[in-house]
Amino acid sequence: MLESPTQLPSTVAALQALVAQQLAEKAEQQARLAELEDENKRQSARIFTLQEQLNLALALARRYAASSEKLSPDQIRLFNEAEVNAPLAPGEDEAEGTIDVPAHARRKRGRKPLPDTLPRTEVIYELAEDDLNCPHDGQMLKVIGEVASEQLDIVPATIRVIRHIRRQYACDCGQCIRTAALPAQPIPKSMASAGLLAHITVSKYQDALPLYRQETILQRIGVDIPRATLANWMIKAGQLVQPLINLLRDQLLAHDLIQMDETTVQVLKESGKAAQSKSYLWLQRGGPPGHPVVLYDYDPGRGQAVPLRLLAGFKGYLQTDGYDGYNAVVAAQQLTHVGCMAHARRRFSEAVKAQGKRGKTGKAHQGLAYIQKLYRVETEARHLPPEQRRELRQERATPILQQLRQWLDQSLPQVPPGSATGKALQYLHNEWDKLVVYLEDGRLEIDNNLAENAIRPFVTGRKNWMFSDSVAGVNASANLYSLVETAKANGLEPYAYLRQVYEQLPRTNTVEAIEALLPWRIDRT
Repeated sequence: MLESPTQLPSTVAALQALVAQQLAEKAEQQARLAELEDENKRQSARIFTLQEQLNLALALARRYAASSEKLSPDQIRLFNEAEVNAPLAPGEDEAEGTIDVPAHARRKRGRKPLPDTLPRTEVIYELAEDDLNCPHDGQMLKVIGEVASEQLDIVPATIRVIRHIRRQYACDCGQCIRTAALPAQPIPKSMASAGLLAHITVSKYQDALPLYRQETILQRIGVDIPRATLANWMIKAGQLVQPLINLLRDQLLAHDLIQMDETTVQVLKESGKAAQSKSYLWLQRGGPPGHPVVLYDYDPGRGQAVPLRLLAGFKGYLQTDGYDGYNAVVAAQQLTHVGCMAHARRRFSEAVKAQGKRGKTGKAHQGLAYIQKLYRVETEARHLPPEQRRELRQERATPILQQLRQWLDQSLPQVPPGSATGKALQYLHNEWDKLVVYLEDGRLEIDNNLAENAIRPFVTGRKNWMFSDSVAGVNASANLYSLVETAKANGLEPYAYLRQVYEQLPRTNTVEAIEALLPWRIDRT
């Protein structure tokens, strides 16, 4: 750079060249500065992302903190952004999370009464003979009433042996001998009765009690049934109920709303796969209005071919999480894809937890606050008929979603995409068209939680028994889980329902007789 005017060129052309050179150098410096600023932003975003990944806050929160995704009122009050403090839609509650509820009578405090359906045994206590005389005039006391209290008593399970005695008849001629027929049994030539099979099924598939523990429990009462025998019974029971599963599938596909989810399962003896590899259990929930059907299906893979197979012939709404494996069946069968707001909420909740206890509120808190407003609307709409539910959503949820969309468009460019908050924003953006579909039909849910809740018993059981030995075993388990969960969804006690199924299904020989065993048709007396 020139330090004095005496060093300047003496000609105009030389001066012009010098100015051009200096301008070029300045432009180059500005370009370099811009590159450095961009690199600084990228490195800052990378550092932020790595800090989140290394941050113990999220890991500790996942392991020890409450799993609730609710945002506390104190956190909501910290917001001062215009988007969050914008006027609420007509009838919408304030951000503190309070809602008006109709006045109601308080429940009486104290112990809840025991169910009237339980049998009662009365034990009557009377005064001793020495106490039956009045201490004042010596007359005999008379019974004027009674004071009753109840205790719950449990007698260990009653075990009995059923002896099937088949009478034999013969003619004096010696040429005609007949034996009374034995009714069809759930497992022919087995000592397992319908009641025992129902007990083992419910213990494993409802109470998550592995067969080896059931073997030990039976040994304590003097009955020695090897675990291999119990496993063989469950496989045969799963095969026995296949006709009923087929009817449930017909009912599922005949209606226009299905929720789906999937989870992993390990099968040790599976052709072409290592014992340590993952397979999958797929869940579908749908069925007639008021009569839900819950079905499990096993498949070694998680690809798009599985939903195509399971949903063959189905038309209507399909609700899932954001997994891309469902996209093929949606396109092929022209289904309406419904998203899961709970998954979007979960991502924002994890982003909040990843920030630890820094006390700073930001985009993750804002996104979570918007989604919680939507769930408050759902709380009010939960028990309404479908049409009223749709109207309430149109009135209350639509304005919130419009605000959320505007906030999302403004926030996406401002947050590093690799951060937890950036991933939450991107998920919300990618799934948006699916997430708003629930507004158009009051029968739809805002999330896929009903399917996730239905698959949870399997996940709980998997922690105890960890794997299935064979493909036949996991297919039988899928059928039995289906019956247990469908019975529960229809208000039936699983043991009582399965006992009836195991008793009656072997004796059916028509479709009508099998239909009579569907959970909403079976005799509940």
